[in-house]
Amino acid sequence: MKFISDTMFLLSNGLLIPVIIGLLLLFLLALLMLGGLIERAQRYKRLQRRYFAHQREDASALLGRLRQELGGESQETARLDLFEELLRSLLTAPAAERSLLIGEYELRLDKRLVYPQVLTKFGPILGLMGTLIPMGPALVGLSSGDMATMAYNMQVAFATTVLGLFVSAIGYLTLQRLHRYHHQELIYIDYIDELLTQAEDETKK
Repeated sequence: MKFISDTMFLLSNGLLIPVIIGLLLLFLLALLMLGGLIERAQRYKRLQRRYFAHQREDASALLGRLRQELGGESQETARLDLFEELLRSLLTAPAAERSLLIGEYELRLDKRLVYPQVLTKFGPILGLMGTLIPMGPALVGLSSGDMATMAYNMQVAFATTVLGLFVSAIGYLTLQRLHRYHHQELIYIDYIDELLTQAEDETKK
């Protein structure tokens, strides 16, 4: 039994370095994601001013304005946002193709949530592992009267806890904001799709 417990102790201690490296990588990713979130917020404000704020317009006027802004020869495709590229494609696509384009765009939006989800889930996991692993050596140091070893391991435990919580908080904040932005985009896209369908039905009559 002692052999098994000693083996488990050695294995768990061996995981400390990978856990710390993982936390540092997640910390760097969280900082990059925080900068990306600021850029996404600015993008959302631009879309809000240009598109979302005009949802209550008359249907024909709204579609006409979109065709003029997105379908003109002077508008360079390279400068269009992915959301605007989708709108531009929807204006000229048949109903079946519109459904495909919207589905593909939803998949793109889902891919943007992968990294925030990783931070939200793995931040606390690695933080907890980084807290518990040094506790063993800290208790050994306490029992033998080696206060320096105990203090060092407790310092590592608290540092990994803080890093894990910070990473998780950034991931959760980013996830919530992106959910809101994506939901607003999809509401607008579905609305434009419905307007185009109604316009096609009226043309057939």
